Amino acid sequence: MEIKSAEFVISNTDVRKCPAGDLPEYAFIGRSNVGKSSLINMLTNKKGLAMTSSTPGKTLLINHFLINKDWYLVDLPGYGYARRGQKGKEQIKTIIENHILERPQMTNLFVLIDSRLDPQKIDLEFMEWLGENEVPFSIVFTKVDKLKSGRLHNNVTKYLQQLQEQWEELPPYFITSAENRTGRSEILNYIGTINKNTSDKS
Repeated sequence: MEIKSAEFVISNTDVRKCPAGDLPEYAFIGRSNVGKSSLINMLTNKKGLAMTSSTPGKTLLINHFLINKDWYLVDLPGYGYARRGQKGKEQIKTIIENHILERPQMTNLFVLIDSRLDPQKIDLEFMEWLGENEVPFSIVFTKVDKLKSGRLHNNVTKYLQQLQEQWEELPPYFITSAENRTGRSEILNYIGTINKNTSDKS
């Protein structure tokens, strides 16, 4: 799939104020500093579409971008920022959970994982929660350009093995780098295939 247009539509914290209509939505989420804004800018070919913040955990907003006038890319707030107070953490949790569970247009959630790190408890627990709530999701390993191929393979394998302890069937996963555009066509083609299958059924 080619992205011919990508336009910002709305930012808000209330799922009820998200765009009306039945266009499919593909949301991106991950821990603070996982490289989400950079990945979104790389996917859409627009350098400043998603704003990268020098302060991790700053964004509390749900951002909607209309792609090809055909589907929405949704930038969800980052989770798990240690220096955010308990009230802030609860606020983020509510915003994220409300959107994921109450937005019928949400077609797939891409969970971003920093490929340089060992499996993190907060990510594993979040994916377990998604499974319990039957939320369709995929895993996106980010920043793979920072690792040599052997280390990358080991890290990804370690993550998948840990997931297999809880999951009978693993979700789809993608290897990405915003720096050298690795994984761009794979993610966009995946979205394109889901869109086509959805429209064929309707």
